[in-house]
Amino acid sequence: MIIKSATFVVSNTKVSALPIPNMPEYAFIGRSNVGKSSLINMLVNQQGLAKTSQRPGKTQLINHFLVNEKWFIVDLPGYGYAKVSKSSREKWEKFIRNYLTKRENLQCVFVLIDSRLEPQKIDLEFCSWLGECQIPFALVYTKADKQSAPKTDQNVAKFNKALLGWFEEVPPFFVTSSEKGQGRDELLSFVHDVNQDFVMPEFDAAFYAKSATPNL
Repeated sequence: MIIKSATFVVSNTKVSALPIPNMPEYAFIGRSNVGKSSLINMLVNQQGLAKTSQRPGKTQLINHFLVNEKWFIVDLPGYGYAKVSKSSREKWEKFIRNYLTKRENLQCVFVLIDSRLEPQKIDLEFCSWLGECQIPFALVYTKADKQSAPKTDQNVAKFNKALLGWFEEVPPFFVTSSEKGQGRDELLSFVHDVNQDFVMPEFDAAFYAKSATPNL
């Protein structure tokens, strides 16, 4: 897939204020500071589209980006950052759950996993929750350039094996490096293939009628 354009559309915390769900949509989520914004920028080959930060937990909104005028990338808040208040964390978790379970055109959730780490309980539990809700997801192992390839392969194998405690088979997975561009072609090819089978969902037009038209 060739990326011809990628444009910021809208940020918000309300499902009702999202763009009309008439195009396929892919959500990116992971623990805070997993490299989500860097990965999104690498995929669309546009540095600075998704804002990166050295401060974990900064992203607190649902951010929509329109790619090639045909599909959406959605940057979701990271989970698992302990230094935010309990009330803020619960509020974020509620609207993330609302988005993931109610968004009609959501095709896949890309769950980002830091490839440098042993399997983390919070990542495994989040994947389990997606499975329980029957939300399609794929794994994206990040920061593969920060260590040797054998070490990355070892951690990927450990996480995939741990997932088999909840799933009959491992979901699709990709090993990536935002700095090296590793995994870009594979991820975009996956999105392209899923887009080919996209069927316009039924949705309540009135529900989105009061939301602003995307500011492209």
